[in-house]
Amino acid sequence: MLSAITTIRNRMSTKALISMTEIIQQIVNGLTIGGVYALIALGLTAVFGILGIAHFAHGSISMFGGYLTYVLVTSAGIAMLPAIALSLLTGLAVGALVERLAYRPVRNANHVNAFIVALGLTMIVEGTNLRLFGADQIVIPTNLNRVFQVGLITLHELRLYVMISTVILIVGMTFIISKTKTGAAIRAVAQNRNAAILMGVNIDRITMIVFSVSSALGMAAGIMIGALFAIAPGVGEGLAIKGFSVLILGGLGSVPGAIVGGLLLGITEALAAGFVSSAYKDVIAFLVMIAVLLLRPEGLLGKAR
Repeated sequence: MLSAITTIRNRMSTKALISMTEIIQQIVNGLTIGGVYALIALGLTAVFGILGIAHFAHGSISMFGGYLTYVLVTSAGIAMLPAIALSLLTGLAVGALVERLAYRPVRNANHVNAFIVALGLTMIVEGTNLRLFGADQIVIPTNLNRVFQVGLITLHELRLYVMISTVILIVGMTFIISKTKTGAAIRAVAQNRNAAILMGVNIDRITMIVFSVSSALGMAAGIMIGALFAIAPGVGEGLAIKGFSVLILGGLGSVPGAIVGGLLLGITEALAAGFVSSAYKDVIAFLVMIAVLLLRPEGLLGKAR
């Protein structure tokens, strides 16, 4: 009798350990994709803080980064790290070009004008991606195929590098915003543009810097998506929706909110896919976002207005 009870207890302990291991595994997986969402949201937050507009083309620009890296690696024969560096530099140039040609002419106009420009720009970038890279689904090839075992948790080498890269980019962005003169100017423009102008801040320069950095972060996220999963026409729009969801969840204009919201959305999706169904992971993630907004309309780390 005692032997049977001991056996049952051991089985229950084993099941509990397996369940806890699965939960931790899904959280680790969620942190990976959540970091990518945070990168997307950081770029959107910076643009929204400066211009107060929804940069819908951000997702398509992110996909352009993934496509470009794929072409540089597979067709041009460039090694992965130089290809990523070239893509990020291209992202800086693309951001500056988008700001100068698309958004600057309507910067002081009604927000409806900027909204229409954003929609049109999304179609242009998505059409350009389709024209240049085709309609086929592609995956960026890497040689990061090792698997590490940390206790009972499995961690793929590619996911590990994605997580490290995400942390570096987020820390770098946070440092620029909070510790540099350019970051101080960006925060000043976001808080009060007219006062910033009176204090000698060059609005044109700051806006171009914000768009350049935003596009580079977005293209970095696109590269990660292309390596982790795949990219194809239409993925950019979905990524932009996730970015705006994170933006709303964390709080409009809040950099810490974008980071926390991205990680929370990624973890929620991973847990939903692991324990419910991958078909419902997006639905459950958005239900969590709606619940947060019902309880705190300004977002997790946003300020009440």
